[in-house]
Amino acid sequence: MSERTAILAGASGLVGEHCLRYLLASGLHEKVVAFVRGPLSITHKRLEQRTIDYERLSRMSAFPRVQDIFCCLGTTMKKAGSEAAFRKVDYEYVVRLAETSKRSGADHFYLVSAVGADPNSRIFYSRVKGEAEKAVGRLGFAGLHVFRPSFLIGERSERRPGEAFGIAAARLVSIALVGAARKYRPIRAETVARAMVVIARERPAGTHVYTAAAMETLATLL
Repeated sequence: MSERTAILAGASGLVGEHCLRYLLASGLHEKVVAFVRGPLSITHKRLEQRTIDYERLSRMSAFPRVQDIFCCLGTTMKKAGSEAAFRKVDYEYVVRLAETSKRSGADHFYLVSAVGADPNSRIFYSRVKGEAEKAVGRLGFAGLHVFRPSFLIGERSERRPGEAFGIAAARLVSIALVGAARKYRPIRAETVARAMVVIARERPAGTHVYTAAAMETLATLL
């Protein structure tokens, strides 16, 4: 086991809960600090849960000194209720986490973004994701690892109307997505999480973007 410490933001989310489980099982970190809004059901000797108010993150006392930041923060337009509320979570909170952790010595940032992320996109969702990637990239982490899944598949704690139908339809459509279009295929949240932990094990320097195909290959290595 290394002496590294990690922060995981969004540990109760679809990707985050898998990421937490794999991080704890991997032994890559001496301690994993989960930033949470409420207590998680999981307990582990190497897990520390800290209740976080992202509005006050930059003024947080005794911010953990860690090396790796796993950012699985994200919401949906429907859940957020407005563009401003969506941007607050998917841009402001993400960038605030990156800025604060960078000042505290973190050198590798693992960000769950989305396929099509582009700061110049006409699509609001894709534009916000792209702006977040760009802002984090300007901070100068030794390693920035951006994971861009398309439609995420997995068991959520909250059931969404029509989601089962959407997953089945996405799986059927994915058969036709080949070549360059393969990046739009639905992907299991567990696969994304496994890929993140594999990259955390290797910690390559520089900025790297991982498509669905790359994540599926990486996941087999864990």
